[in-house]
Amino acid sequence: MSKWDELQSRLVSQYRNAASIIGRLQVLQNSKNYGNLNSVEGIEVAVVQKQMDSLQTILHSMKNTMEEFRSVVRSLDKLQNDGKQLAKGGSNQMNRKQLQQKVGVKPSLTNCIDGLVLLHEMHLAEYLLKSSLVSALSAIALNPNSSDLGALQQLLVDQPNIISDEGIF
Repeated sequence: MSKWDELQSRLVSQYRNAASIIGRLQVLQNSKNYGNLNSVEGIEVAVVQKQMDSLQTILHSMKNTMEEFRSVVRSLDKLQNDGKQLAKGGSNQMNRKQLQQKVGVKPSLTNCIDGLVLLHEMHLAEYLLKSSLVSALSAIALNPNSSDLGALQQLLVDQPNIISDEGIF
C-alpha cells in the first residue's frame, strides 16, 4: 500500500499548489495591486492568464492522480472478487469447515477474504472522499473563499488515511 501513501502525498501537494493559485487570483484580478506596473499594457491579463494556465495544469494532474487512486481501488475489488470466486467454485470446491480452518497462527481463508473485502471498502470510501474534495476545489475556484480552501485542505490531510500496514499479517 506504499502506492496509496505516495498518491496521498502527491494529491496533498497538488491541492496546496492549486489552493495557493486560487488564493492569489483574487489579488491578481484587482488592478490597484499592480501599482506602477499598470503602465505596462496587458500585464494584468497576462499574469492572470498565466496563473489560470498553471491552475489548469495542476487540476489536470489531480485528475490523473485520482485515476491512479481509482486503479488501486479497482485492483482491490478484483482481488476480493477473485478470492470469493476461488473459495466458492472451481474444481476443488471447499466446504465451510475448510474455509474456516486455521493452520497455526495464520488466519483462515475466510478471514483473508473478509480482510480483502474490508480493505476494498476502506479504500473505496477514502477514494470517494478524495474525489469529492477534488470536485469541491474545482467549484471553489470559481468563487474562492480562503476559509473554504483551508477547510478542504484540512479534510484532505486529516481524513481517515489507511494505515500502511493494514492487512499485513
